[in-house]
Amino acid sequence: MFSIQARGARLCDQIDRREVLRVGGLGICGLSLPQLLASQSAQAATGESAIGQTSNGRAKSCIVIFLMGGAPQHSTWDPKPHAPDNVRGEIAPIATSVPGIQFGELMPRLAQRADKLAVLRAMSTFDNAHSSSGYYMLTGRPHAPMNAENVNPGAPNNYPSWGALVQRMMEPRGRLPSSVRLPNQIFNTDGSVWPGQDGGMLGRSCDPWLFKCKPSSPDYHISEFQLPESMSLDRLASRRELMRTLDQGWSHLRGEGELNSFSTQQGRAHELLSSSVSRGVFDLELESPQTRARYSETPFGQSCLLARRLVEEGVRLVQVNWYRGPEEPTDAPCWDSHVKEADRLKNVLMPPTDMGISALLDDLADRGLLDETLVVCMSEFGRSPRINGNAGRDHWGSVFSVALAGGGVRGGVVHGASDEIGAFPKQGVVKPEELTATIFHCLGYLPETEFHDTVGRPYVISTGRPIEQILC
Repeated sequence: MFSIQARGARLCDQIDRREVLRVGGLGICGLSLPQLLASQSAQAATGESAIGQTSNGRAKSCIVIFLMGGAPQHSTWDPKPHAPDNVRGEIAPIATSVPGIQFGELMPRLAQRADKLAVLRAMSTFDNAHSSSGYYMLTGRPHAPMNAENVNPGAPNNYPSWGALVQRMMEPRGRLPSSVRLPNQIFNTDGSVWPGQDGGMLGRSCDPWLFKCKPSSPDYHISEFQLPESMSLDRLASRRELMRTLDQGWSHLRGEGELNSFSTQQGRAHELLSSSVSRGVFDLELESPQTRARYSETPFGQSCLLARRLVEEGVRLVQVNWYRGPEEPTDAPCWDSHVKEADRLKNVLMPPTDMGISALLDDLADRGLLDETLVVCMSEFGRSPRINGNAGRDHWGSVFSVALAGGGVRGGVVHGASDEIGAFPKQGVVKPEELTATIFHCLGYLPETEFHDTVGRPYVISTGRPIEQILC
């Protein structure tokens, strides 16, 4: 029964007009969830296939950790202890669990887990602008033009992100979508959103889901899964019944296929909202205080924990962004450490990064998930070899480092090398095309796997080849 609070005008099928308006048109309860679910419906409708191009990859999921701003290779994965002072910097190297491999001293936990990591020390975009280099890293296609700052999504730079390709080609393993971004998207100082984070030429239906949240705050919640205070589950069920009745009444006015798709989306939205299991995935209070503390009580650390929970629930790709929050300083936001880099690394950047990623690796391993979950830690570029006059380092796309673990990647290896001052590749250079090919190889797709844009034109996942030296 519908809850009718007052007498009102009725439609010809005896449904109260006020109830129709209360449904809110397309929304099951005024939320965006049904619209978000349309992406998966469109994915299924395309019938996209890998046309036989499958690899022997073992990863079922991937977690991409994006350190927006540009992590300094000298102080993290590629220390240069014998370089001059103005190159080496204040962060000393330390031994790792793998003989002969050193990391920066602010990564003691990750150093003890080096046997799980494959480090690429000659990653290169040769692009020194945040957004255009970021587009290259997140899609495997260079931006046109290169070295272009504050650029926005759109042609000709509309190649889909990794998450969009996963959303298109990989079915979700549960109720949640195939691809998720959190806790925010990546944007520049002027607020412009980077290209390479959405569906691009695949259309909005393939945009990875964006969950804006503050998982370390006391009032943390995911708005897409938060019913309004006035909306009980009984009222939600009533509205679902109303939508079903309206669908039946309007079926002669619209195509059955479209209505069926719409009804499926509404049904899944109701299922997600009313399911304690689905909503519980986002409830970090279900984790022990000890577990939450191991990840660090920071937005980044708790986002890593949330990524683990999403992978457990069947999400195929989770991208955790270190994004520009309101607390970031204007002269050195996020990892863009133009000023006082050592202070930023010691007091803000490295402690939660070292804790969050190491806890994630341990958690996945303890739960038997690391072998089937690829973890990628990356940024859009690195930092300049020489320290500038403000005790910081500047943008540097010529060479930097990326670390991978799990999901078919060999641990305890270093591939490639930078030169003596960490300025240019010395050997084993890796371009974003190869990184893209490697990630999708681990997920089970060869680089020549085809997909099609919204008008049916064919493209391949990557023009590069997987990095065989780091694969199991």
